[in-house]
Amino acid sequence: MSSFSLTPLVVLAVLLAGCDRGAPEAAQETKPAGEASRPVAIDDSEAGTPLPKALLTDPSGRTLDTAALRGRPVLVNLWATWCAPCVKEMPLLDALAADYAGRLKVVTVSEDLEGAAKVVPFFAARDLKNLPQWIDRDNALMFAMGAGNLPLTVLYDAEGREVWRVAGDFDWAGEEARAAIDAAIAS
Repeated sequence: MSSFSLTPLVVLAVLLAGCDRGAPEAAQETKPAGEASRPVAIDDSEAGTPLPKALLTDPSGRTLDTAALRGRPVLVNLWATWCAPCVKEMPLLDALAADYAGRLKVVTVSEDLEGAAKVVPFFAARDLKNLPQWIDRDNALMFAMGAGNLPLTVLYDAEGREVWRVAGDFDWAGEEARAAIDAAIAS
């Protein structure tokens, strides 16, 4: 019997099942057909969990070890170009990154298997100037963070401990988001 685990492959297959390969530019909803929209809420049930270790790359080939993100609060957003809720919140995250520059680092991590070929034109078409283009082609960070669906956004404190997370698209320009961020980075 092989020690190879199918669990990561099964999770990846489930996540990719919503991706319409016939229409690569059209973002897809990640909820199952017929499922009612659930309210998206800030969840602190995993508070204190350390930021998982992962090695990310950018389109130029630079790497980022997530351990290097410690030192100031960081908002990590896992997303993909084919995910409609992800596409919807990217401009909001871009504005958030500009508004909180110097106080909060916003790190966007693409889970697109095509990597830079998808991410670079996506950023260019939307003029996202305040967000980094980190890529997790192996989905290592996604699995380590326990993302069941995209987007997943997690706020970590300066020591790299989870404060709270949001599964699904969220109004990052809204009062709830800004108040939760302000409270977390003030402490």
